[in-house]
Amino acid sequence: MSGMKINSIGNGNETKQHPLSLPNKSKNKFKLNSKEMIQQINISEASVYVGTYRKYNEGSIFGKWLKLSEYTDKEEFYTACRELHQDEEDPEFMFQDYENIPNGLIDECWLSNNVFKVLESFENMDESQKEPFLIWCNNGHHNLAEEDIDDLISLFENDYIGEYDSEEDFAMELVEEIDLPDFAKRYFDYQAYARDLFCGDYWSDGGYVFYSS
Repeated sequence: MSGMKINSIGNGNETKQHPLSLPNKSKNKFKLNSKEMIQQINISEASVYVGTYRKYNEGSIFGKWLKLSEYTDKEEFYTACRELHQDEEDPEFMFQDYENIPNGLIDECWLSNNVFKVLESFENMDESQKEPFLIWCNNGHHNLAEEDIDDLISLFENDYIGEYDSEEDFAMELVEEIDLPDFAKRYFDYQAYARDLFCGDYWSDGGYVFYSS
C-alpha cells in the first residue's frame, strides 16, 4: 500500500502535470481511515522513494527506494539522500512515494523529526496493540509528527479496552460483571444498553473499544 501519489507540482500560478510512474511500487493514496488499510502497515518495511524536484521537473524520476530501517536517525537518512543525488550541488529532495509509514509523518518535501522514534516504538509494540493504536491516533486526532510517542502510547494504554465482535457483545460483558439474577438478564435490552454506552463513555472502531477521553 502506497503513501502518496504525485499528481502535479505548482510553481507560482503555473502547474506542471506529471504522468511519470515510479518503479516497482503501487501508488494508491494511503490514509488511515479504515481497519483494512491500517492492517497493511508493516513498519519494518517502511520505505521512501527519494528523487529531486530538479530531476522531476526535467522529466526524470531518477531516484531510489530507501528503507528507513537501514538508518538510525533522520540525519543519517538525509546523508544517504545526498549521496544518491550527489550529481546536484544542493539537491531539493522530493519524496515521490512512500510505504508503511503512518499518516502524518511524511509529505512530498518533508519528513517529521519524530519519524524514527515513532517507527522504533511501533516496532517494539505488542503485535495485538499496533492496529488499535493507529485507529486510536486517527480517531483521537493525535499528531504522531509532533506529540511525544511515549506519552501517546501511555494515553492509548489507558483508553484501550479490547477487541469485540460488536458493541452489543461489549455491553453483554459489562452486564455479566453486574450481579443480576439470571431471569433479569433474560429480559435485559443489550442493544439499547450498548447504544447508550457508545453515546457517552465509550467509542469503537473496527471492533476495538476505547474509553472516551
